[in-house]
Amino acid sequence: MSLDINAIRSQFPILETQVRNKKLVYFDNGATSQKPLRVINRISHYYLHENSNVHRGVHFLSQLATDAMEQAREKLVSFVHAESIEEIIFTKGTTESINLVAHSFGNRFVGAEDEIIISEMEHHANLVPWQFLCKDKGAKLRVIKTHDDGSLDLNHLQSLIGPKTRLISIAHVSNVTGVINPVEEVVKMAQDKGIFTLIDGAQASSHLQIDVQKLGCTFYVFSAHKMYGPMGVGVLYGQKAILEQMPPYQSGGEMIDRVCFSEETTFNVLPFKFEAGTPMVPEIIAFAEAIDFINEIGFEKIQQHEHELLSYATEKLLAIDGLKIIGTHAHKSAVISFVLQGLHPYDVGSLLDQMGFALRTGNHCAQPFIQRHGVSGTVRLSLAIYNTLEEVDLMVEALKKVKNMLS
Repeated sequence: MSLDINAIRSQFPILETQVRNKKLVYFDNGATSQKPLRVINRISHYYLHENSNVHRGVHFLSQLATDAMEQAREKLVSFVHAESIEEIIFTKGTTESINLVAHSFGNRFVGAEDEIIISEMEHHANLVPWQFLCKDKGAKLRVIKTHDDGSLDLNHLQSLIGPKTRLISIAHVSNVTGVINPVEEVVKMAQDKGIFTLIDGAQASSHLQIDVQKLGCTFYVFSAHKMYGPMGVGVLYGQKAILEQMPPYQSGGEMIDRVCFSEETTFNVLPFKFEAGTPMVPEIIAFAEAIDFINEIGFEKIQQHEHELLSYATEKLLAIDGLKIIGTHAHKSAVISFVLQGLHPYDVGSLLDQMGFALRTGNHCAQPFIQRHGVSGTVRLSLAIYNTLEEVDLMVEALKKVKNMLS
């Protein structure tokens, strides 16, 4: 079950970039992954041969673009194992998907004194929208504690669940530590009490196979740009029965059924009820190419390769004196956040950049979680299918030089 990494890397021309006369080593995949040529070329092909608005024209180009976009939706139905295209809504990304649910679901299902549960590891995008909702509705936000190893405290979650709990919203994978949350257990706990669930899959969708029907979550959200696809497009999966009860998030073209001045406006059927305005047509079509890229490699091979990288990098990093990894739980995706004793993460990241390495530094849009671990920020190494053991070795040697330079 070996991978031809050189063949995979050859599909990503940006990996040949020179950074200050050094070959780029890209370890910032948690922020955004690079794009294979097939994705880039698909966008160009659209503008060269298919450019037209969708769903609104009887002419040839409009039909061509509409068919390509809806074929992409069908691929996403299969990718997450949804029941139908009615459950796949295109958004601008994970952040908009969560805001859509917070606004529309919150408008319909959340009232005063109700409770929303999140965890302390959440990205700001899965925290601030719920704060807004709670403030608007007079509801309460409850926060699940985490253990020192970065894992979720399920006992504390159990103690938070009560008769007023309406929704539990948690990350599938922490964007800070890479810890994989036991979302199956969380959803089961919620289902037993008739509670809705949202899973933030932004850091999971390129690493883990997703089956929303098996999982049983109410909502699942993710972004194309973190899984080798274009920026500016994401997905909200929602159970059809719940989506049908939710009011539209935005109004305008496409989400309309009938409009007149004398009577109330009526809305389009799912999924179009939630897709106001012209969608990101070329990005959505190119997203399908990213799905094909992932499926052709296969999640089994992806996980085997990334686990090898993660294990190797963890061992090599821990051998550096004064280096501490934040998030040591065994069940992890391909992310390592670390600090070097006495050194500011920004200084470390800046010097690594001078040597050609792209890593993320700071609080990773998870300030409360970073503060919970008693640090101001971390250096984050996030891996992808095109990364290699040799790149890890280069980074470890570079880190040793940085440590000597700053000590």
